[in-house]
Amino acid sequence: MTFRLNGKGKLALAMLSVMALAACDGDDGNDGATGAQGPAGPEGPQGPAGADGSDGSDGSSGEGGGNASLMTPGLTRLATVPAGAEVTGAFATEDGDLFFNVQHPDSANSATDADGKTFNHGTVGVLAGVNINQLPKHLVSVGVPETEQERQTVQVAYGEYQVIAQTMDTFGGAMPEGLGSIVATDKSTVVASSDTPDFNGFVSTGENQGYLFTNWESIPGAMSRLKLNKNASTGYWSVDSNDVQMLDFGTYGTIANCFGSVTPWGTPLTSEEWGNQGDNTEEWNDPSQQTARDVLAMYIDPTANDADSASSFPNTYRYHYTIEITEPTSDTPVPVRHYTLGRFEHENSIVMPDQKTVYSSQDDTDGVLFKFVADTAGDLSSGTLYGAKVTQDAGSFEPLTTGFDVQWIELAHSDNATIDSWIADFDDITTADFVEGQSNYLTDADAEAWAAGEASYPSVANGGGSTTAEMAMDDRIAFLESRKAARAKGATDEWRKFEGIYVNQKRAKEAVEGTDMIANEDVNQAYVYFAIADMDNGMIDDEGDMQLSPRVKDCGGVYRMPLLTGADAYSTNRIEPVVMGSTYRSTLDGALRCDVNALSQPDNVIVLDDGRLVIGEDGFQENNTLWMYDPSVND
Repeated sequence: MTFRLNGKGKLALAMLSVMALAACDGDDGNDGATGAQGPAGPEGPQGPAGADGSDGSDGSSGEGGGNASLMTPGLTRLATVPAGAEVTGAFATEDGDLFFNVQHPDSANSATDADGKTFNHGTVGVLAGVNINQLPKHLVSVGVPETEQERQTVQVAYGEYQVIAQTMDTFGGAMPEGLGSIVATDKSTVVASSDTPDFNGFVSTGENQGYLFTNWESIPGAMSRLKLNKNASTGYWSVDSNDVQMLDFGTYGTIANCFGSVTPWGTPLTSEEWGNQGDNTEEWNDPSQQTARDVLAMYIDPTANDADSASSFPNTYRYHYTIEITEPTSDTPVPVRHYTLGRFEHENSIVMPDQKTVYSSQDDTDGVLFKFVADTAGDLSSGTLYGAKVTQDAGSFEPLTTGFDVQWIELAHSDNATIDSWIADFDDITTADFVEGQSNYLTDADAEAWAAGEASYPSVANGGGSTTAEMAMDDRIAFLESRKAARAKGATDEWRKFEGIYVNQKRAKEAVEGTDMIANEDVNQAYVYFAIADMDNGMIDDEGDMQLSPRVKDCGGVYRMPLLTGADAYSTNRIEPVVMGSTYRSTLDGALRCDVNALSQPDNVIVLDDGRLVIGEDGFQENNTLWMYDPSVND
């Protein structure tokens, strides 16, 4: 900041006259009394301006702040969410309606928005009054919240954020336990109340109406379905309280329903993310370990106090899949677990326009990028699973410019029914079967034997799991321990916090198949985009396939994969960086912080019809941001 001195001095003349009379050739007389002060003289002319003072030093950036001039070109702050919340559930309909959620806001938030809504509970909402596909190319950002009112409510650059529903809403008694409540198999015992709405998927049932499916990311997990209607004149939405429900996921329930997508044939996909033991599956039935099994047991059997007292011990291999909601507009939607897409910490899966190729992200430390190719279009119940091996650009390690070549390693082919029979082999395992230093589940040694083409599983003495020890080899490990299998086959397992993965169906179809899908635009290249929230651990450890600089680190970034055409239609062989976060050094404690004018842990990303991205944050800022980014600015 420059400070300028104006230098407008003024001359004020005051006349103080004390006149002594001098006698000619005589002694001076005594001083007379001081006379009264005379009147001020007229104002003198203005003096010249003084020289400018030197510039003051720049003030330091506030915590979580930064210099506004550092805003990445092409990046627009579309909205901010209240203190304590992350942005989830971004979903754009064919008509340009943008849904997004306020996940787990601070319970102390007390300010209300223009509609009197307080954001101290999980909130499902929509950007009303604006078509997100018709925003002009050059946009202005909403400001970084400064007042308490701005910090505690949703702020938007365009339109108005309309609250559709909040945690524990009952819709006039139609949902008596409240939105986000998870009820056990007895249909009456509330096991958990979730404040964490995540994925939204809208399935249209006609003009200005349809069903909104929302994930609830908790243990046990859940998904709600609300019938919505939009007033064509005002642009505002309403909930049909005669048609609201929390979906029934059957005997075992579900766990940590995170992000998702809607298939080209109109069915939502919900993904089970965290809550397992990662690579340490042997801990699942270790009585000394605190795991999710006890809460899941109470869902299965509401009379149980823990997993061992339940009518059925929760089998960890019955969780962590992508689940398709079939018959989504019927009175009772039917969830179908697709074991074929692999078992791991699913962020989400996205189906390509060929209705066969599916890309899935693993949200964990040392995760894998997976691809699945179905045997039959529109049917994910059988097909082949692949893991990606990446080769980093030679001599390059800067995240913003370093890409990767991709090789797809085939893991195995199977179908849901066969995999379900393999899962059943582990149903009767309890904590009573646990032996220190051994595993009742599939192990790394099992994966290595499978990858090496051994005829049978190894013995317990050789590191094999007790359930399959010395059995004839099969492909179960590819689908029950997909990361172990991918690693054993040579796929890259170094991704950190691999988040949402997405494609714009119309852009992809036009680019790959040459079908005219986008008005007034020729799309010659389409991409599958994905977010990395935290570029850490295996991505920056100077080992293995990925050896990036730690410059971006916790702030993360967005990548894309160009889709191929011809015989390899909808496959990919390349990963390119798109936009990265920016760090600065805190003046308070010296720690790295993510600049408020750049990405801070991007969580989910969707692609609009014009190719622009909408990116939701799950970061360290007091108020996380819903960004819009135009990749063409920096291409």
